[in-house]
Amino acid sequence: MNPEEAANKARGYKAAMHNPNVSEQAKQHSREVLEGGLGGDTGLTDEGGKDPGNRARGLKAATHNPNVTEEGKKSAQEQLEDMEQQE
Repeated sequence: MNPEEAANKARGYKAAMHNPNVSEQAKQHSREVLEGGLGGDTGLTDEGGKDPGNRARGLKAATHNPNVTEEGKKSAQEQLEDMEQQE
């Protein structure tokens, strides 16, 4: 399974765990699959399952968005700088 497929499967299992229309049995199965690993690098972090690349792109977009407040732009820029330092 390639990393993209593994990431998509992980997203599906995570969504099932938070969906109120999914049975407890299915939620438990999702937990077990995620805990056991999917046999590939999902590219997701433990930080809420967010892809760091997508997060960085979103923060960069926020710094240039005219609908974002100056405070929001500053916060986005600081978070982006923190991400770059952690690499």
